[in-house]
Parts: sequence; structure tokens; C-alpha cells
Amino acid sequence: MRKKWRGNRFEALGRTLPVLLLAGFLSAGCEPGMDTGPAGAPSETGTQVSLLEFLETHQMVELTHPLGEETIVWPTSRPFEFETTFEGWTEEGYYYASRDFSGPEHGGTHLDAPIHFYEDRWTTDQIPLDHLVAPGAVVDVSESVAEDPNYRVSVNDLMDWEDAHGRIPSGAILMLHTGKGAHWPDAVAYMGTAGTGEEALAHLQFPGLHPDAARWLVEDRDVVAVGLDTPSLDYGPSTNFEAHQILFEANIYGLENVANLHELPPTGSTILALPILLEGGTGGPVRIIALVP
Repeated sequence: MRKKWRGNRFEALGRTLPVLLLAGFLSAGCEPGMDTGPAGAPSETGTQVSLLEFLETHQMVELTHPLGEETIVWPTSRPFEFETTFEGWTEEGYYYASRDFSGPEHGGTHLDAPIHFYEDRWTTDQIPLDHLVAPGAVVDVSESVAEDPNYRVSVNDLMDWEDAHGRIPSGAILMLHTGKGAHWPDAVAYMGTAGTGEEALAHLQFPGLHPDAARWLVEDRDVVAVGLDTPSLDYGPSTNFEAHQILFEANIYGLENVANLHELPPTGSTILALPILLEGGTGGPVRIIALVP
């Protein structure tokens, strides 16, 4: 079934970027003779710019760590495993290679579906498409994290960002740049421990989102997701994952172990976060890219 876009989300995206998935429809919907810009936007030149021409003016930034033997997972999760089922030349004379892989929903760069920490909320396959392609807002707290490895992003951090860059856009994917992504895939530097099992949890150290800030986002702003370059939305020592609970009750999903946030501007990007469409999933590996003018 085709998912419909909600009006307010569509407007938020339309102000930021002629969304890739709708570009052809927007262009096709223009009236004959209408002056258009990128994918149907007004243009001073009177020429219609194609999607490919539009992409030539934007940089694509990779925000995903590749899955492999060095992929960092939660200490109590099994690692990603790859098994070669066949590699070589067949009896029929052509080359063929295939592998099986297995691993956790919540390892590497991944999406947390709201049901991960709140009953009866969206599963991975239920998250609307217009929540997966959205304006990006990036809050840089790396200086604070350099002083406190267990720093929690506060309401003041978010309000200070708005003082400098304007209100967080409606329908945005909010990214928190903590600087921890620079340490991937060194598990000790990245999250405090390379240990596995329950005993390793006490040694986790990394920043996250303060529950008060999560509550402020839910009550006073209109974001669709919160992402960051750490293993969890909650900071390392957390035992009750309160920020998760607050966000997920409101069906605001999470993006964790995001890469290369230092390459994004505070505003102006559009983020595409497309997870594996796991039916009933509590999360899953996700390919995230950003388009930056």
C-alpha cells in the first residue's frame, strides 16, 4: 500500500529540498509554460532543472559505517558474522560469489524503531516514508564531550543552537555531533570498553541525550528522529534508557552510530535514512546519506 505524506511534513521538506523521491512528480505537475527551477520550483531563467542537474549542485555525504568484521555492536549482542557460501569459477564457466550474513538489529549504523523501548509504537516497517527523508539539523557538542566523556546534551545546548541558527525545522532529523565518530572502530575509545557480556555494561562511557532535552523536543519541538555518533541515545552509564523511552513514546525514532557528522553544516542539509524493511522489526541496519548544497 502506498503511504500518504502528511501535509505538514510535505511542506517542511518542500521548503528545504525538492525531495528526491517526489522530484519527478513535482516536475510533471507543472503547468505548461510555467517557469520552474529544481524539480518544479520557480526559476528566474525559465528553464526546468532536472534531478540530475540538481544533484550536481549538492554534495552527497556518507553517514554510514560499513558492516564488517570490525563493526561495533552492543556488548550483550552477537557480532556480525559473514560466511562465504561460494566463491570462484563454476563448472559452467562463469565466476560467482555469495555470502550469508547475520547479526543484531542494533549494531553498526542502525535505526531504533520506537517499539524498541515503548510498547505498541511503530516497528521498523511502520515508520512513514516522510519521516525517513527530512531536513537535517546538526548540533555540535564535541567541545563539551572533550571535557566530559559522559556528557548529556541539554536543553540549553539546543536553545543555544537555535539562538545561532534559528528554530529547529519542523519535521527535522536532529543530529547530535559528539565527536565520538572519529574513534570508530576502536571500541575502547568509542564507547569505553571492548568487552562483551553483561559485565562490560558497567564500563560503558560515551555521551548521549539528557532526558530533559528529550522531553523538550517532544513537548516543544516537532522532530521526527534524533541521531548521534555514539552507540545509544542515552549516555553510557544509563541503566533505564530514559531518553529512549521519552522519544519513542512519541514515535520519534533513533539513529545510532552515525558516521561523518563533522562534514555536515548546522542547517541546510537533507537527510535520507533508509533502513532494511524488517517486518515487525525493533530496528535494523540503515544506510544514511545527506545532501548538502
